[in-house]
Amino acid sequence: MSEVTKYTGGCQCGAVRYRARGELGYPHICHCRMCQKAAGNYFLPLAAAKRQDFELTRGGPKWFRSSDLVRRGFCGDCGTPLFYDIPETDFINIALGSLDDPDAVKPVMQSNTGRKMSWFHAIDGLPLEPEPDTSEREDTIAASNHQHPDHDTKSWPPGETP
Repeated sequence: MSEVTKYTGGCQCGAVRYRARGELGYPHICHCRMCQKAAGNYFLPLAAAKRQDFELTRGGPKWFRSSDLVRRGFCGDCGTPLFYDIPETDFINIALGSLDDPDAVKPVMQSNTGRKMSWFHAIDGLPLEPEPDTSEREDTIAASNHQHPDHDTKSWPPGETP
């Protein structure tokens, strides 16, 4: 018997955590203007989890009704975009960047490409910023990092009792 795929994720500060069991459906990149604004980015990668296989494991999102059909869930503490939800359906879309392992789900489609940035085709041609000669900046950031780790924790922040 094979093991059921399990995806975990949450917001940047750790106040909201979730788990989805089974495969995520229709992993795609949405370029619509609402997704751009909700993500604060040029696009929003999403995939659907069946509601019966989805659970919040810590906290709960705040919701913004971006249209009469859709609400968007985000962390009320740190603002991380987490969900694109059509309440009447049997699934909830997860923002793929909020997964603990975002590389585990590869988009298979793009949608609403009429709002796609006209210069995306040139991204791979941009020069690469050189790596720093020392790791001083990265060490300083790592030593003062307040971001939740990419795995479930009993409590967060460290030292807080559940």
